[in-house]
Amino acid sequence: MSALPLKGLIVLEFSQYLSGPSAGLRLADLGARVIKIERPGTGEAGRKLSIKNLWAADGSSLLFHTINRNKESFAADLKNADDLEKVKQLIAQADVITHNFRPGVMEKAGLSFAEVQAINPRVIYAEISGYGKRGPWKNRPGQDLLLQSMSGLTYTTGDAVNGPVPFGLSIGDTLCGAQLVQGILAALIRRSKTGQGAFVEISLLESLLDFQFELLTTYYASGKQPQRSNINNGHPLLSAPYGIYATDAGYIAIAMNDLQQVAKAVQCNDLLQYGPQDAFSKRDEIKECIAKHLLTNTASYWQQQLHAAGLWAMEVLNWQQLSQQDGYRRLQMEQALRMKDGTQVITTRCPIRINGQKLYSTTPGPVVGEHNKQITREFLTTTTA
Repeated sequence: MSALPLKGLIVLEFSQYLSGPSAGLRLADLGARVIKIERPGTGEAGRKLSIKNLWAADGSSLLFHTINRNKESFAADLKNADDLEKVKQLIAQADVITHNFRPGVMEKAGLSFAEVQAINPRVIYAEISGYGKRGPWKNRPGQDLLLQSMSGLTYTTGDAVNGPVPFGLSIGDTLCGAQLVQGILAALIRRSKTGQGAFVEISLLESLLDFQFELLTTYYASGKQPQRSNINNGHPLLSAPYGIYATDAGYIAIAMNDLQQVAKAVQCNDLLQYGPQDAFSKRDEIKECIAKHLLTNTASYWQQQLHAAGLWAMEVLNWQQLSQQDGYRRLQMEQALRMKDGTQVITTRCPIRINGQKLYSTTPGPVVGEHNKQITREFLTTTTA
């Protein structure tokens, strides 16, 4: 696509692991030129963050390449005066700077917002922290599982009879990166009108609290902790039949539906005794009734019956089953990264479409310092290479 909306925008990414790089990934997908500022030799810490020991030929994890595709790498030691001067020259020409270091790291390097703004008043300075830069938690480790646990999120998944259950992915990192992009784009729009730069701040904790706004609003109003159902929990605030149920073959998810309509659709006479007034007060009792009945046939059969009645239900699919569905194939969500050793890595594409066009990128993450010479020629012509 020749006219991506962020083409011409220069982003310097002082970020590692997932949250900051995921923001850079989306900006790069939308056309920005994202340059990772990495320590010489080892690069950013996320290069060694492996999942199931899957590594690329350059020694970086496949996860690193999927979240840093289509970026460039400029190796610089921020403790070295000459390297720091080069980085400051890049800052003078950048539009956006992102980082997710611990509080005080960028300040110690002489790259606080105030210092960067003195170099480039129009720059958008965007940072992610774990818990904010102030307060008693500011130096706690900003790791996703830890944030999920202390934010209350682990009490939204699983049944009430279970202990706390985390999401099976780094939901805090992903949400925080996406919200940082929202803040950056808003600041860029304002800059186009006023010429002013901006300081965009977000924390993993704030992202996960915002994610739970339904539950927290209910808690603020009542002072009571939302309760998961004891069986087939799908959402602490929603009544029966909402949840996932085992069947004779496979599982089925049933969303918000009228109990009488569900009873008729699945031919469950025992369910007919319950009305709308019972849907929450007798939630576990109703779900137990549904669960027992659905074991008498397959998920495919029950989906057909519920869909025929116009009710909301879907079979539960794993990734292998999903990949075989025509609805998935039509989305064309897969793309191949062309690795430097000639192999390919299949990953997902950017989910955004611009004027009907899907956004693909075949370029993997960069080697540490891969673009030093090129970036020096373009931006640092007054310095010695």
